[in-house]
This record gives sequence, structure tokens and C-alpha cells, in this order.
Amino acid sequence: MNSYRDLIVWQKSMELVIRVYAITKPFPAEKLYGITSQIRKSAVSIPSNIIELYNNIRHRRFLPLCLLSCFKNRNWYGMKEE
Repeated sequence: MNSYRDLIVWQKSMELVIRVYAITKPFPAEKLYGITSQIRKSAVSIPSNIIELYNNIRHRRFLPLCLLSCFKNRNWYGMKEE
């Protein structure tokens, strides 16, 4: 493994980011800087945290951050109707 890009989990998380942006694109404009922004930020933080974990593998605290980002994303997406 030469790079974090070789990690399947990173590849899947990037697919998630692309899907999240596609899903949130038709959201109402008035939610762009609120819920839409939060959903997108939490999705982007997942591969970002994986990169940090890869580069700092001895610091195991980053894996829970990746999972936390996943849960935040699910939470923000669930609030889109509100």
C-alpha cells in the first residue's frame, strides 16, 4: 500500500461525498448555508479523517472521528425535512 488512495475505505468515502453532493444539489436554496452545508461538511470530513488516520496510524483516536463524522452525516441528512 503506497497511499491512502489505495485504502478501500477511503475510496468508498469519496464515493459517499460524490453521492452526498448529488443528493443535496436539489435541496432548496434557503437551506444551502444551513442543513445542506452541514451535510456536505460532515461527508467531506470522513475521507479527511481517514487520511489523517493513515498518516498518523499510531494515533488511534482518528478512527472514532471517522465514525463520528458518519453519524453526524446521517443526523444532518435526517433533519433535511425540518
